[in-house]
Amino acid sequence: MEYRRLGRTGVSVSPLALGTMMFGPWGNDDKADSIRIIHRALDAGINFVDTADVYSAGVSEEIVGKALQGRRDDVVLATKFFMPMGKGPNRSGGSRKYIMRAVEDSLRRLGTDYIDLYQVHRPSATTDVEETLGALTDLVRQGKVRYLGSSSYSGSQIVEAQWAARERGLERFVTEQPPYSILVRGIEEDVLPAVQRHGMGTLTYSPLAGGWLSGRWRKDSAGRPTSSARPSARFDMTAPANLRKLDAVETLALLAEDAGIPLLQLAIAFVIRHPGVTSAIIGPRTMDQLESQLPAAGTPLSADVLDRIDEIVAPGVTVNPDDNSYGAHELAPTARRR
Repeated sequence: MEYRRLGRTGVSVSPLALGTMMFGPWGNDDKADSIRIIHRALDAGINFVDTADVYSAGVSEEIVGKALQGRRDDVVLATKFFMPMGKGPNRSGGSRKYIMRAVEDSLRRLGTDYIDLYQVHRPSATTDVEETLGALTDLVRQGKVRYLGSSSYSGSQIVEAQWAARERGLERFVTEQPPYSILVRGIEEDVLPAVQRHGMGTLTYSPLAGGWLSGRWRKDSAGRPTSSARPSARFDMTAPANLRKLDAVETLALLAEDAGIPLLQLAIAFVIRHPGVTSAIIGPRTMDQLESQLPAAGTPLSADVLDRIDEIVAPGVTVNPDDNSYGAHELAPTARRR
């Protein structure tokens, strides 16, 4: 597997990152099986593992920690904080008070004394980014964290955070983790250009658009996409936007058949072919799912195939806007003229 530089850090990572959201009660509750899947990914050359404290209320981090025993130094380990981790007003967010607690909890669950990439899971509408960066800078200087990253930030939020770090002499975000797939291309308009302009690495999630591009669902399939972990609006098959997604999936599946590539591999290969993308997070729940996704790292896409994809879903377009999970509060009713 070929490795890529993570932004300007000098760290080399695999083009596929192993996402672990599905390890634990949210997905695969067999801890031993989850550990086997992690080991298989590492043996295949993946050296980038992404988790979060909120995944299965910390169980995912515990599984990752057990799986990495004896292999920790070979892995670039990323986790995230921000989402609620218990009841109370100070058990979530980007405040210094919460960050100092959250990092200690993650370190304990992961069974490590340092985190390679510590990411803010979502931007905060109520906490000054300078406070968040200030607390995270202290963690870097204490040796508990190596690098900092953001997730689901809009283009303007990325620029603001970079400016704040420079003006205040703080550690900057060196990565951004946005959603990106053939069906969710909104980040091509401003997020990816901003990331590239600031020399950041990009760790994208949901390359299969929450399962829509897995190849399992076609117009004539008996089943339809469902998920208890995602907003129902993304899977409401009476919604016009989702019907457009189904049309796009049907056309993409035919394109994949013509190209002799499984749709799933075409979808992941499309993501990692973008020059602004460092790694795509794959999130298998089973060993079979992992095995089906691994070949995407070496799947070439011709210029003709890429052009045809652009005809099916135009650059910068998210077929169903509900699939965008960045900058959402910027267009909330209170932020609009009405």
